[in-house]
Amino acid sequence: MTQSRIPLRILAPEAAAPAIVRELSRRRFLSFAALAGGTAVLAACTPGGSGSPAPQATGGDLEGSLSVYTWGEYDSPDVVEGFTDELGPKVTLDSYSSNEELIAKLVAAKGTSGYDIVVPTGVFIPQMIENGLLTKFNKELLPNMSNMDPAFLGRAWDPGNDYSVCKAWGTTGYVYDKTVITRELTTWSDFFDAAQNEASGKTAMSDDPAGIIGSYFWANDLDWNTEDPDELEACRAFLVEQIAPHISAFDSYPGTNAIPQGTQVLMQAWNGDARLGLMESSEPERWQWVLPGPVTELWMDNWAIAHGAPHPEAAHAFINYSMTPENLALNLDYIGYNVGGKDMQAAAEESGLAYTDMIFFNPEQLETMHEQELNDSQTTRVEIYNEVKAAAGA
Repeated sequence: MTQSRIPLRILAPEAAAPAIVRELSRRRFLSFAALAGGTAVLAACTPGGSGSPAPQATGGDLEGSLSVYTWGEYDSPDVVEGFTDELGPKVTLDSYSSNEELIAKLVAAKGTSGYDIVVPTGVFIPQMIENGLLTKFNKELLPNMSNMDPAFLGRAWDPGNDYSVCKAWGTTGYVYDKTVITRELTTWSDFFDAAQNEASGKTAMSDDPAGIIGSYFWANDLDWNTEDPDELEACRAFLVEQIAPHISAFDSYPGTNAIPQGTQVLMQAWNGDARLGLMESSEPERWQWVLPGPVTELWMDNWAIAHGAPHPEAAHAFINYSMTPENLALNLDYIGYNVGGKDMQAAAEESGLAYTDMIFFNPEQLETMHEQELNDSQTTRVEIYNEVKAAAGA
């Protein structure tokens, strides 16, 4: 995938609509950490768990604090508390609602934000590197990177994982109420057809330009990163004129309320949030999750260290600690998204973790998932998103 180079200034909140990518909603689920990791593997141990100390940067003990700027509810409290108990630094977690918000703060601070760790989505990383917002890893301090599945390393935005490593990844699909929509839905075209029929006035789409606009291109098996003006105009006309009047809500987190409370019939959703909704519902059999064809998206959030991080050793130590098998399992358990560790599916299934098919995907499904690119069409896409919301019945 070729990353387009565009100025970061267009990503600032005052210059773009909110949240081109997602703020994830998560809850704590059945633990399988013991199966995945056994006894605790400390960040100071080698990947093989021998107990040998990992290389340490010069300067003595780890710094006494660590500041993490991340998505809301994105780290298991057991991992955060365990890090402090075992290695010392107290962790402060602050949250943002979009990559634009993260980037704007880092740009304005010019290396003095006070944050050590940030968690940007992959598509934004090349521009962040180019604009000096991230610090290059000292990989000697990240031996537990070897616990990560190679499939989730070496992504196009950072092929050498020099600045980033997978925190969690997911995809976009939808959920529908089988008591109202009694036919089987399997594609994005089915989603739009149901929205205009059985689910008219009871359809929710993500409050996310990427998901709303992407769904048109996914339904038509077109390149959703196109810059072709005619294709973008066709997208605008379809979504604004044909679909928007049937939309009753823009909700990125239907798993929190809409699915458990049954307030909508058809809901676009990220896989982890949809899974949360099924688990929270008193009638889970009422709902059907769909990973729709012919194509959909893949997104990945990533650990990274901010430029000017005041506690770089502690930042490396926390990322490394989070990549032990046990802590990967704790985080997967807590957020309900694939965290990119090796051989996690078998342990999850053996433990009885619910709805693992909404976390782990087979090779055929992965082939249908495509990553977003940032390019010069971004302004047009934001305009379409705003028009859809203005024209909606919500």
